[in-house]
Amino acid sequence: MNTSEIQKTKERYAIVGNSDGLNRALDVALQVAPTDLSVLIVGESGVGKEIIPRVIHDNSPRRREKYFAINCGSIPEGTIDSELFGHEKGSFTGAIGESEGYFGVADKGTIFLDEVGELPLATQARLLRVLETGEYIRVGGTQIRKTDVRIVAATNVNMQKAITEGRFREDLYYRLNTIPIQMPPLRERGNDILLLFRLFAMQMAEKYRLPKIVLTEEAKELMLKYKWPGNVRQLKNITEQMSVLSENREISLDILRKYIPQDPESTQLATIASTGGQHSYENEREILYKILYELRGNVNDLKREMNGLRQQMDEARALSGAVGFGSQLAPLAENDDRTTVTTMPIAANRNVEEAVAEEINEPETLNLSDLGKKMIEKALERNGGNRKKAARELGISDRTLYRRIKDFGLDKS
Repeated sequence: MNTSEIQKTKERYAIVGNSDGLNRALDVALQVAPTDLSVLIVGESGVGKEIIPRVIHDNSPRRREKYFAINCGSIPEGTIDSELFGHEKGSFTGAIGESEGYFGVADKGTIFLDEVGELPLATQARLLRVLETGEYIRVGGTQIRKTDVRIVAATNVNMQKAITEGRFREDLYYRLNTIPIQMPPLRERGNDILLLFRLFAMQMAEKYRLPKIVLTEEAKELMLKYKWPGNVRQLKNITEQMSVLSENREISLDILRKYIPQDPESTQLATIASTGGQHSYENEREILYKILYELRGNVNDLKREMNGLRQQMDEARALSGAVGFGSQLAPLAENDDRTTVTTMPIAANRNVEEAVAEEINEPETLNLSDLGKKMIEKALERNGGNRKKAARELGISDRTLYRRIKDFGLDKS
């Protein structure tokens, strides 16, 4: 391990830390940089994997060529092939012109594929061909194109598990993993945690002209014991929060506990209450109960709406039957599969038939609305204006009769 080269690299890229894992990762990056071998950087989210591809490119023969860092997880699946490999004019909606794609533009340079484990399987096949032959075809095109690109990839996904589950191609994994680089999580970097805290605290003090925050000895112990699931990114966020929000510039153990979980062994972002050393699941049950209660309320609302709609449909059928379209007056044809709901009693049916017989003698120019209006008028007249009795005779609800009376303007007469 070339200690002097590693130290120069840290100074050039403002890398803070002296842990063995960090030094080993930088040493491998410097050794592989002069070659064209593919590199796969593995590490948890927030450990700083993005600095390694930059170190590799800047120390390689390609350093004067273009460098592109691409987050594969942020590009929609429907457009990622076009983004990476380009497309022909008119190959899809919105393709108003040709596109070179990253592999065309970055020829002779370096491409960093972050979150490579999120690539769709079809795109993985295209990427494998580029790695093996340097050839690719634009989306919508037929011409084979050549490119000379150095690929450095990174992932926080368990690649072996992804391969077993069929989410990642095994042959592509071995092509990318020619040289593996493992970035250590923050919890394994020891005193680097305190060095990074001092750096972030100083940056905040200089940027916003604030007194710099410092840690007490007890607070330092907690910082070193906590497992930092969010790694360097989480440490930076917490330091920035304390720099702005804490009135006391000396961060004690009590102050620090307000910003990170109280359980020093936790790898979660929040402390989980426990009973007798085992998780009680009380909070989870409360959340589930709340969700189920809201869901039950939504279902009940939906039932009420459906029942109301069904009642309106039944009333409409009954009223239509009353004016001559229902099964009460004419039997269904043998092959008619309509469902008819009969709601009127026999006596009411007889009255309606007599009323319809009277209406047959009316002029043939009457439309359905006129006929419905006449039926209601006759029913009201026969029942002495009693709307409830008229509704029963017509086989409809009071509410429907009142609405029809209002629609036909009979309440004004």
